Amino acid sequence: MEKQKNAVGRRKEAVARVYLSKGTGNITVNGKDYKSYFSIMYLQNQVELPLKVTETTNEFDITVNVQGGGPKGQAEAIKMGIARVLVEVNPEYKPMLKKDHHLLTRDSRSVERKKFGLRKARRSFQFSKR
Repeated sequence: MEKQKNAVGRRKEAVARVYLSKGTGNITVNGKDYKSYFSIMYLQNQVELPLKVTETTNEFDITVNVQGGGPKGQAEAIKMGIARVLVEVNPEYKPMLKKDHHLLTRDSRSVERKKFGLRKARRSFQFSKR
């Protein structure tokens, strides 16, 4: 791999642009180390998952620009972006990332819009008989 590779991951309202280059395993999210950016251990594990599956934890440096959504959506967008860029680097990773762990599948669930005449998307106002 001569040049830097990049890919995009999305989840809910979050969009993550992932840049991968040869290195020692540093993951930077919006200029911070990913462990300080995501303080919850579960979200840190989500970000690391594609690297653990392909056993490339200490081979690449990853820089991520992520915006929109909340912490969980951002972490899962980063997870998808890292999986996509790893497949771009080495197509042999695709079966284990796709079939075994479903890391290349876009989770299209998002928040349902609020309807008029209702309090939320489906919740109606409390009925008062009197």
